[in-house]
Amino acid sequence: MAVGSQTTEAPAPGARRETTPMEQLFNVAIFLVFLLLWAAFAYGVAANQGGLDNVWASIRGLPLIVQAIVWLLFLPVTVGLWIWESAWPLVVRLVLVAGIAGWNLWMFFPKDTVAH
Repeated sequence: MAVGSQTTEAPAPGARRETTPMEQLFNVAIFLVFLLLWAAFAYGVAANQGGLDNVWASIRGLPLIVQAIVWLLFLPVTVGLWIWESAWPLVVRLVLVAGIAGWNLWMFFPKDTVAH
């Protein structure tokens, strides 16, 4: 080994590194953003379906590049809106949207914050 060189051990397979406080804050913030979006979606389904129609029309009215950015940043919610605006039976739409919302929130749940 050369003088002055440092060795770093590779983490064991399956080992998780500690998240920094900034990463934890980001994870919580993103989870809260999607939690609020899905809560607003649920409110729209229950009390204000015209509001969901307006949001869908607003997204569709954006320039194509901006639409692509909105779809990319908020993919689970925009897919939920697309499903909700489809002509599928109500039960199918409810099950699909609830499944996407649950999966989205489960994936973004800040697991490392709970472990500490």
